[in-house]
Amino acid sequence: MPDHAWLILPTYDEAENVEAIVRAALAVLEVAAPGAHRILVVDDGSPDGTGRIADRLAAELDAVEVLHRDVREGLGPAYLAGFAHALRRGAAFVLEMDADFSHDPADLARLLAAVEDADLVLGSRYVAGGGVSDWGRIRRLVSRGGSWYARMVLGLDVRDLTGGFKCFRREVLEAIDLPTIRSRGYAFQVELTHRAQRAGFTIVELPIVFRDRVHGSSKMTWRIAGEAAVLVPRLRLDARRHRTSGQPERS
Repeated sequence: MPDHAWLILPTYDEAENVEAIVRAALAVLEVAAPGAHRILVVDDGSPDGTGRIADRLAAELDAVEVLHRDVREGLGPAYLAGFAHALRRGAAFVLEMDADFSHDPADLARLLAAVEDADLVLGSRYVAGGGVSDWGRIRRLVSRGGSWYARMVLGLDVRDLTGGFKCFRREVLEAIDLPTIRSRGYAFQVELTHRAQRAGFTIVELPIVFRDRVHGSSKMTWRIAGEAAVLVPRLRLDARRHRTSGQPERS
């Protein structure tokens, strides 16, 4: 049974979702990692009161903590702050998921079970048994196209590179030089998986069904998508430079 499993939930204006997602995730973790789990809400100064709701939950529930950040810097920096906090507190396994029920909290148990035989487990929409519901044709095309583009450019044997439902062994996060991660938006997910595979860790994709949010608004913008399009070729160039120079790969 996994010990010291931490779930990181980054939030920004998720007042309509945060209490329900925390309680649903906690119920799963109490069974999947009894007595050895924590939920860390990382709130980037949400003006809608998300942080205050999270604080109330933390006061009520022993397994819940809140990390408040005054500046909204993007998904990547929020996760990095959460990872650092969890690792300092002795986390052996670190999970990440969206706070809007796009990821089914019940699947947390499947990720924790799968990581016993892997270093990094990805909840994947694009392997057999996985999928997406509630999306239109264009959004499906953009998502699949983004993963295909990153996979081809970086030469990765991973079908879903842009998903944000993952479980890491702490050794992975310690080895991939988190302070030098450069991406801030959803390209963060590509960069993490790229670094993990380059470092030789075992990656497993677990089929999941991704659902569109019911409450609140998506944080995805064309600027975030553009960051990913620009960053992916840079990751490939960095990896090539490290191989040529004989330095350890860090990207």
